[in-house]
Amino acid sequence: MNNITMKVNSDDLILIALKEDITSEDITTNSVMPEFCLGEVELICKQDGIIAGLDIFKRVFELLDESTEVAFFCKDGDSVKNGQLLGRVRGDIRVLLSGERTALNYLQRMSGIATYTNEIATLLKGSNTKLLDTRKTTPGMRVFEKYAVKVGGGYNHRYNLSDGILLKDNHIGAAGGVKKAVQMAKEYAPFVRKIEIEVENLDMLKEALEAGADIIMLDNMSVEDMREAVKLCKGRAETECSGNVTKENIARLTDIGVDYISSGALTHSAPILDLSLKNLHSI
Repeated sequence: MNNITMKVNSDDLILIALKEDITSEDITTNSVMPEFCLGEVELICKQDGIIAGLDIFKRVFELLDESTEVAFFCKDGDSVKNGQLLGRVRGDIRVLLSGERTALNYLQRMSGIATYTNEIATLLKGSNTKLLDTRKTTPGMRVFEKYAVKVGGGYNHRYNLSDGILLKDNHIGAAGGVKKAVQMAKEYAPFVRKIEIEVENLDMLKEALEAGADIIMLDNMSVEDMREAVKLCKGRAETECSGNVTKENIARLTDIGVDYISSGALTHSAPILDLSLKNLHSI
C-alpha cells in the first residue's frame, strides 16, 4: 500500500476513528503533559504471527502531528516473534499517548487477520485452490481487513456490491429461479463482468451451467456432491466452495479440486495479534 493509495482510501477512515476516541480532548494526557515534550516509545510484539498494517499504524500518528517519526524494523508480511522490537515512534509525547490506542487497534486487528489467513493458506499449499475473503467485514474497516488478507497469503473476492455479480439464494428467489436470475444478470451486466451464482444442490448446479454462469459457488454442499460438481463444471465454469469454512475444518476441502474456497472467518473471526507500545520516555 503506497502513500497515494493509503491517503485516498484510508485517511478519512482513520480520522473518523481518531474523532471517535477524542471528541474534545485527551483529558488524561493533557492533565499529566500540559506542554510539548519530545519522547519516544517502542512497538513490541507479544505474540508470534504475521505483521500487517504498519503504514496505517504510522499514519495515525502523522495525522495527529506530521512531524512524528516512525521507524520500523520489519515490513508487512514478515513473521514476528513474541518479545521482538518492531519499531519506535518519536514525537510529541501528547501525540504518542493520544494516538496509541487507535494505532494499535488497526495494527493488532490487521495483523490478526494476516496471521489467521496465513494459517489457513498454509493448509492449501500443494493444491491449485485459492483462498478468498468475503464481504463479512467490520463496517468502516473493509479496506484494511481485505489488505490484511492479501498480506497473509489470501486473495480478495469482490470488494463491494459494485465490484461484481454474485447471485445468492435471495437474488434467485427475487428473480424467480436460477435460469431466470442468470439470464437477467447477463442482460443487465456489462459484458466484461463475470456472473457468479450460488447453488445448494446438483440440480441447481446443472441449471446454472445450462444458463451460462461463469462461476458456480457451492454453498454448504456435502463433500461428495462437491466432488461431483467439480466434474460437471470442468471446462464450463469455475468453482468456489463456501459455507462456514474455518481453520479447523478446511482440511476436508483441500483435495476436492475447487478453484476457490471463500471464508468469512478470515475477517469476522480472526483474533487480534497482541502488540504493545512500551517504555515511553522523554528524550
